[in-house]
Amino acid sequence: MFIVNVEGAIRKDGRWLLIRRGAAEEHAAGTLALVGGKVEAQGAASAVLESTLRREISEEVGLAVEDVMVYAHSTSFVTDRGAPVVNVVFACRWAEGEAYAASPDEVAEILWLTTEEALGRSDVPEWTRDSLKRAAEALGAE
Repeated sequence: MFIVNVEGAIRKDGRWLLIRRGAAEEHAAGTLALVGGKVEAQGAASAVLESTLRREISEEVGLAVEDVMVYAHSTSFVTDRGAPVVNVVFACRWAEGEAYAASPDEVAEILWLTTEEALGRSDVPEWTRDSLKRAAEALGAE
């Protein structure tokens, strides 16, 4: 069985929101990443990926995104502890709120970067670079 994870590539004023994952995170601690988290069991539900992502964005960085989320792509990986994960990335546009690290254990830093800035950083893993490129394509951005 896979863990299902969702991430949001959030765009505001030509920049993407990236977080530095907290030192206690199970996977890729200390790297720059998109905001997201695991889908929790909810019983029968509609738009479970989207509602999970909205909740995670609100809980982790205090933002709201526009209603329309655009599917960017999906991947699978194995965490540092050996758990298999299916990861689904959505491109989102910022709607309101000022980003802050609501849970410092999960989010150590917040950055708003252009695509070019993010792609040029050594602390942005290849999978996050790929997600940003695909999110930019999904939104028709730079």
